[in-house]
Amino acid sequence: MFPPSHLCQHRRTESEPKYPLTEPENRLRATAVSERPQERLEKFGAPALSDAELLALMLRSGTRGQDVLTLATKLVAEAGSIAGLLTWTEPDFRRLKGIGRVKALQLVTAMEVARRALCAPGTEAPLLNRADLVASYLQPVASGLEVEKLWVLCLNRKNRLLKRVEVSSGTATSALAHPREIFRAAIREAASSIVCAHNHPSGDPSPSAADLQITRQLRDAAKAVEICLLDHVIVGRPGADPAGRGYYSFREAGLI
Repeated sequence: MFPPSHLCQHRRTESEPKYPLTEPENRLRATAVSERPQERLEKFGAPALSDAELLALMLRSGTRGQDVLTLATKLVAEAGSIAGLLTWTEPDFRRLKGIGRVKALQLVTAMEVARRALCAPGTEAPLLNRADLVASYLQPVASGLEVEKLWVLCLNRKNRLLKRVEVSSGTATSALAHPREIFRAAIREAASSIVCAHNHPSGDPSPSAADLQITRQLRDAAKAVEICLLDHVIVGRPGADPAGRGYYSFREAGLI
């Protein structure tokens, strides 16, 4: 004989919730239509949007259980700021749940566009007669690079930039080039003077033995071709620089 049906009903244990679990709040859906990113963009323009709102419009959609506005907010929080995303690579973006290969590549592309826009020449060519000006000019270019690159900044008689030439791109520890490659670029651009510069991916701009050696070679070669070598600058990051400046100048150190 079977027990009464009411005795067979499942009894809730203490560990089970009294009510069914609810889905995570959808911030975008909970936001009034007039206050959603796209509507605010159309009404007030891009400058009125927050960093997270701008990213949400780029991402276009979220994932199951995570709306696009929440995802964008997490991105900004993880990077510390929207500027922090400039150094992120595809694997960095894909660490966040909800960002797959396609979204990661879209974001990498957008960050590269931003970096290039920061480096685009203005109405007047930049003046590069001091190491701090050189470092400020190259910081957006060098930010996030995982290998060393060496650039020749070809300058006119007033020490304004004629052209930036990337001479070499090396491993994580070396990107040194022969002086003839450097001065070939200077001669081709009819430069009156040059500044050589390279980055240290570690962020510490302290010169290595190889950096010191090529600087001596550049100094001697400059005299031979009669093109002034204004400086050789190593670009790093202030936080990783023992001196706290984020760059090293061979001229300021008395080595040129």
